[in-house]
Amino acid sequence: MWFCGFKIEQVAELKVAKAGIASLVGRKLGDYGLLVKYRLSATVVFSSVMAFLIGAGGHVSALAVGILALGGFLVTAAANALNQVLEKDYDRLMKRTADRPLATGRMKVSEAVLAAGLMCMCGIALLALFNPWTAFLGMLAMLSYAFVYTPLKRISALAIPVGAIPGALPAMIGCVAAQGEITLLAWALFSIQFLWQFPHFWSIGMLGYADYRRAGFRFIPGWETPDPRIARQAFGTALMLVPMSIVPWVLKTSGVISMVAVVLLSFGYAWMAWRFQRHYDRASALGLMFYSFGYIPLTFVALYADKI
Repeated sequence: MWFCGFKIEQVAELKVAKAGIASLVGRKLGDYGLLVKYRLSATVVFSSVMAFLIGAGGHVSALAVGILALGGFLVTAAANALNQVLEKDYDRLMKRTADRPLATGRMKVSEAVLAAGLMCMCGIALLALFNPWTAFLGMLAMLSYAFVYTPLKRISALAIPVGAIPGALPAMIGCVAAQGEITLLAWALFSIQFLWQFPHFWSIGMLGYADYRRAGFRFIPGWETPDPRIARQAFGTALMLVPMSIVPWVLKTSGVISMVAVVLLSFGYAWMAWRFQRHYDRASALGLMFYSFGYIPLTFVALYADKI
């Protein structure tokens, strides 16, 4: 009985140890998920993959799609990790970022930098399998996001147009991966994603203005309250998306049905931005922000739908 009791205790201790290890691994994986902003990274990868499918036109290899998705995810994850390394002291001051692993001290800076370096090297190597342009554009997106846009957020509203460049490069990267060069279609998809970001960011900036100011970020103009001019800029750039929606059809890379669908989506975006400019309140900002979440995925799916 003593022997049996001893074995039972050992089994119980083993189960507790396994549970503790599983919990530790779970927390570590959760921290890495926060470090790389996996939801944001997945959204970026989606736009890149859709641009690849649009650019390829016909049959594509599932392996090529997988390589692009993984390479794009790793490069984006590296940029997000470096962003948090540079902003860890400011993340502590904002409610929505206070629980990030670097801000709380659950992860060391050296660990995050090492992870970013490994992800960058692996991601760029995967993108280079397509052609040199994809690797170059991937590196450009990562460096400009981490080392130009990130520090500029604490200085000037110029951070928004500057940050919109790496934000739009995934669309170009996907198209260039399919076509082997920077084509007019690549520029068109880049321009659509570039313009989309202004209403998207200004609505988020208006909603989170107090939090950003508390942390010392200056990329939203205004002193006590956000400057209403951001709403006018949101409407102007959203309106510019209407003619841009026709460009893929002019380039003969999409049909009439998808062109009409994208134009309608753009008119809807412009209308939400107009409401934001007219009312300039939390409700209109929320409406614009939520509409922006669906605009790029639906637009790229519509442009690809003709090719299926």
